[in-house]
Amino acid sequence: MHQPARWGLGVAGTGVAVIAGLELSSLDEMNLIRRTISEHGLGPDGWIFGLGVGLLAAGSVAIGVSLARKKLAGPLGTIALMGWAVGLFLAAWFEKTDWSVGPSLGGTIHRWGSIVAFLCLPLAAVIIARPWRHPERSRATLVAFGFGVFSVLFIVGMIVMMWFGAQDGMPWWRVMPLGLVERGLAIIEVAALLALGVWAAARRLGDDEVAAPQGEVVAGRSSAMRSST
Repeated sequence: MHQPARWGLGVAGTGVAVIAGLELSSLDEMNLIRRTISEHGLGPDGWIFGLGVGLLAAGSVAIGVSLARKKLAGPLGTIALMGWAVGLFLAAWFEKTDWSVGPSLGGTIHRWGSIVAFLCLPLAAVIIARPWRHPERSRATLVAFGFGVFSVLFIVGMIVMMWFGAQDGMPWWRVMPLGLVERGLAIIEVAALLALGVWAAARRLGDDEVAAPQGEVVAGRSSAMRSST
């Protein structure tokens, strides 16, 4: 297994576990259907949310490095995956806007970081795991590609809903149960990321190329032994 991919899966998985713990601990306090995940970043325990998202971003970088080093991700796929990681880092560092106080620069940066992250990961999964690029398809690549396509369709559906809502003069955040939709999209995208990580950790480049010369060496030794006898 490739070490950066293993580290990436472990770190990203820890970040997901931290965020999931926050979700479970706030079931009685926060409406998860309407309130977004970033609501956890407000208040005295916001650093825990930042830690979880930061770990997810760091794990994503390690997975991206593994994919790039093993030539499983081209330049566009690598850029898209790093765009996801950078967006997450911005969302972790800057707090969501507290609308009880008013808009802020940090809140705007947080919003755009989240948007960049949510848009980049589906592109990365589709570009990197597209089946026609990898004749040696594995379950992990098919899962990553499938979740990537699902994420793209999910986002397109959200945009269409917001467009129809705008035609009726409805604010975009009231068109859909924002918290539920965001959580659904986050689960799909994280699943795609982890599938890419599993593929990077299991895939060994050059196995066939290494096996052939070794086989030739063994065959050559056998021939030499036969000729000497």
